[in-house]
Amino acid sequence: MRAEHTTPGSTGSPWAIVAAVLAGCWTVAVTIVTQTGGWAVDQVVLIGGLDRLVPLWPVVGLFTVLLIAAAALPLALVPRSAAVRVTGRLWLAGALVLGVLGLLRAIPPVHHEAYLAALATMAGLLTVVATRLPARVLGPGRLAEAGAAAYRPGEPSDGPEAVAAEPTEPSAGATGRLGHPARSDARPSVAVLLAVTAGLALLLPWVWIGALGGLLETVLAGLGAATVGALAGALLDARFWARFEAGEPPRPARLVLLGGSVAAVVLLLVAAGVGHSGAQLPLLVTLPPVGFTLAALRAVARRPGGARGSAPTAWLVGLGVFGPLAFTDPEEVSLLLVGTRDVPFWVAVATGAGLVVAVVLAIGYGLLLARRSARVPNRTLAAASALTLLVTVGLVGATVGQPGLHGERLLVLLREQADLSDIGGGSGRAGRDARAEEVYRRLVDTADRSQAELRRDLRRARLPHTPYYLVNAIEVAGGPAVRAWLSSRPEVARVLVSQRLRPLPMPATSATGSAAAPSGPPWNITMLGADRVWAELGVTGAGVTVGSSDSGVDGRHPTLAEGFRGGDDSWFDPWNGTRSPTDRSGHGTHTMASAVGRDGIGVAPGARWVGCVNLDRNLGNPAAYLDCLQFMLAPFPPGGDPFRQGRPARAPEILTNSWGCPPIEGCDPQALRPATAALEAAGILVVAAAGNTGPFCGSVQDPPAPYPDVLTVGAVDDRRRVTAFSSRGPTVTAAAKPDLMAPGKDVLSAMPGGGYAVLDGTSMATPQVAGVVALMWSANPELVGDLDRTRRILAETADPVETGDSPREQTDDCGGGANLVGAGLVNAYAAVSAARG
Repeated sequence: MRAEHTTPGSTGSPWAIVAAVLAGCWTVAVTIVTQTGGWAVDQVVLIGGLDRLVPLWPVVGLFTVLLIAAAALPLALVPRSAAVRVTGRLWLAGALVLGVLGLLRAIPPVHHEAYLAALATMAGLLTVVATRLPARVLGPGRLAEAGAAAYRPGEPSDGPEAVAAEPTEPSAGATGRLGHPARSDARPSVAVLLAVTAGLALLLPWVWIGALGGLLETVLAGLGAATVGALAGALLDARFWARFEAGEPPRPARLVLLGGSVAAVVLLLVAAGVGHSGAQLPLLVTLPPVGFTLAALRAVARRPGGARGSAPTAWLVGLGVFGPLAFTDPEEVSLLLVGTRDVPFWVAVATGAGLVVAVVLAIGYGLLLARRSARVPNRTLAAASALTLLVTVGLVGATVGQPGLHGERLLVLLREQADLSDIGGGSGRAGRDARAEEVYRRLVDTADRSQAELRRDLRRARLPHTPYYLVNAIEVAGGPAVRAWLSSRPEVARVLVSQRLRPLPMPATSATGSAAAPSGPPWNITMLGADRVWAELGVTGAGVTVGSSDSGVDGRHPTLAEGFRGGDDSWFDPWNGTRSPTDRSGHGTHTMASAVGRDGIGVAPGARWVGCVNLDRNLGNPAAYLDCLQFMLAPFPPGGDPFRQGRPARAPEILTNSWGCPPIEGCDPQALRPATAALEAAGILVVAAAGNTGPFCGSVQDPPAPYPDVLTVGAVDDRRRVTAFSSRGPTVTAAAKPDLMAPGKDVLSAMPGGGYAVLDGTSMATPQVAGVVALMWSANPELVGDLDRTRRILAETADPVETGDSPREQTDDCGGGANLVGAGLVNAYAAVSAARG
């Protein structure tokens, strides 16, 4: 049997200390690598357009637990020092907490409220388990000496270690002025007040920089943070601290340095299990230093008027966790938003500020509270400090922060959709306009009639909502409870989450270009033969209007300014309400200029353009995509009612769409299907990007690219080879996609501020096909609205495309070359010549 005769609280032999240090470093390294690695895998899957890896985080959690246990388990069993054994057991318990909480990340990120509810429940259950652990788990020693029978884990009493360590002289809380027993003082202890002050200081950067989600989401985040704080208090309870505060005279420096270091590793493990993928990353940085602050607060417990139970730990950790958990959306902590001052940048700023605050608190509290000569601070002063921080947090949130709630919304899709099957197929401009008018009338009539009862009930419930007609749908502000109610209604087909980006502390920086302006038509223009169309056929796209739904358009760019159609119905920004064409991202400016830009940059420089903003900071949602597609069918003036003031005669003939709506934005495969069908019936050609999730087969997935009534475009390079990133077919319905190819690698085009940039993507290829169609319809106006004949000419005149780096086996696996390159590379000169007849 192992002898148990070490001095209570002794740190043990040098070899045991070295083993503990090495095990701690190993635990920290494993935790950081697995957590950042798991998030990185999530981002690769997201950017690659692959299906979400549901088993990822459970596997990561199991792997992490096993690796940490390999070091912590021997530390928990072998050393003779009780303090070292307790250290190993606490780290092992922390790893198990990480593994259990990590299982919750199997819940889809779009259901954030469900995740937060599960986090609060699971952390609460783990707290109960931790408080009921027998005393022998953390070793006997000092607890037994102090009378462990009188100590019940998890109760707010001092615990037996306080009996042994604290002075026994009476204090004001023990006797009255005449020596009679006084009533129990229910006021918060000094340590609790100091913990609240420190927690509010940790919260302050997130209140300044972040933004809250919806009401239920915020409440659940608060519950989750509270239970995580309670869990940390149960782990770092009196039994733990007793191992580092024994001895006479007391040595608080050892308590802070050694006990704080062990607690920091425990908090790192707890932090790694909290939050969806991405939300835990800030906590890995800001929470561990709190361990030293907690050790300093624990030193106060040895003195009269000091701390009581685990409340200081619960308050400090809970407030520290609440910031990242409530004020960030984990789906926005994404590589998709890296490159400008968007959410990842501001999360990094808040994390850095939080780290500075945590370190300052650890040092300050350590110097002020953990000295041998230190006295318990005045309770009034501690309360004033907590109140001052609370007021400061409130003022910052209401002024320089982003006040209010910014939760997700719901897109309610109704069962009944307008019947457009018998609308005639008249072509030419007059025929197209007549079809658009009839489509608009039927869509509005169907929506008004079928939505009437639901709109009435929403008004009664005072739920803000926005009706749509292009798809018979209503966007509603509400959470899971509202979603359940809406889903139960007989007229509702399904309810999608319509994601909303939370506001930033200041606008994201505008993208600019650093490339030189073109001195002549770039390579992509000459490859298509568009320059020959201008020079030899005298066709530039005049008389045709192209509509762009994207991040916006810089209407003042020299290549685009003259082409803007103008009027009060040529620009719509449902995100920010701008009244004139503008663009911060640059994506929309680049694509629009590739279609109709002047100075040789665009395929159809004589065409006009209109624009709509459906991407805010490079992300969208089903409602925003509908806003713009609906505007393209029937433009309306600023502030106008789309149902009553739409002008289908002013609809652009061709729409270029360099975007897709993946599940993370709220779309399901059929979410926008009625919209593209309606535009087809109206004689409006929808051109859409295939996506950049190649070279995987079946990667043309995100609406609207897979739809049969959409002209889907893939990308080739300057050697006429399909690019590796260009998405491949077949679609989920086994349809062959893409339909056509166009240059999409190293494409030079315009950027906001008058600059130029070279970009890659099927986004760059798509507007060039739209420009070719504009040339065709300009050359032969009778083709306007004749979508079948237009598609046939494009396919018949297309040039062959090499499969490039794609092996023959992949071509066979994808079901043939049509699922890699469609009909081939669009040929502007041949297509316009054929259109002329």
